[in-house]
Amino acid sequence: MSANQSARTVAKQRDIQEEVAAADRKGGSEEPKAMQAGARLYPEPPFPKQHQPKPGHEAQLDPPPMYDAPFYKGSEKLEGKVALITGGDSGIGRAVAVLFAREGADVAICHLAEGDDAKETIAAVEAEGRRCIAFAGDVKDKAFCEQAVKCTVKDLGRLDILVNNAAFQVHAEDILDLSEKHFDETLKTNLYGYFFMAQAAVPHMESGSAIINTGSVTGLEGSKALLDYSMTKGGIHAFTRSLASQLVPRGIRVNAVAPGPVWTPLNPSDKEAEDVAKFGADTPMKRPAQPEELAPAYVFLASPQCSSYITGEVLPIVGGY
Repeated sequence: MSANQSARTVAKQRDIQEEVAAADRKGGSEEPKAMQAGARLYPEPPFPKQHQPKPGHEAQLDPPPMYDAPFYKGSEKLEGKVALITGGDSGIGRAVAVLFAREGADVAICHLAEGDDAKETIAAVEAEGRRCIAFAGDVKDKAFCEQAVKCTVKDLGRLDILVNNAAFQVHAEDILDLSEKHFDETLKTNLYGYFFMAQAAVPHMESGSAIINTGSVTGLEGSKALLDYSMTKGGIHAFTRSLASQLVPRGIRVNAVAPGPVWTPLNPSDKEAEDVAKFGADTPMKRPAQPEELAPAYVFLASPQCSSYITGEVLPIVGGY
């Protein structure tokens, strides 16, 4: 290469460098916008500052979570099925209950103490033309899990789908502030509860049935303020893969959905009011998901028409992380 050619190449590269720098300066002045790619517009932060005592109530959230998915059309993917959903009174659980019903399933839900929220879920399922029953109790209690399964089978006739979704989450910024009581409550709710429900359900499930566990992005990436919660969610992912292998001979598929931030009572009953106002803003999409954006994934994993060859998988729905 001659000296003249070298000089021309250097000049060209510097021109490119300046073009990119100018574009960076121009683009940097605009604030990134939240991504809206759904059938309707979803709320974006900042949200009103708010905090709730545990376990949190959906009816008190501002803005109300969007769970009814009005543009989602059912096509009998779960016709004749019966599903049991823990934490089904609100949030992801309520949205899943509604879409399962729209696809033809009868639904049983478990909840802790949120009777008003549970009534709203029951009404939403019945509006889809399906039956819905509810059980109030604690999934840490093995006897309650066994009774919930037994009553579901008795009252609705069978059990085809188990959605383990109930969870406990409270942040702790320092490991030294994470008490044994706090640690114990998280692990027993999030791990024992999933195990007890699955152990009670499996004997009643036939080939073609499905178990879907709710994991979390924290189980994939960790979270410095959620040591205990992240441990349980990583454990749920491992439990999903292990149980899936065990249940292959029975024809029962086991999968998990791992959400990122979702606008449900779980987080406003954990975070301080100032943090709730910014919830979801640090995702690439610049907003949290709404429950109805998660629910179709549960339909997909529950339906033998859609996912008969899928088991032991963890499906992240994390807003572009």
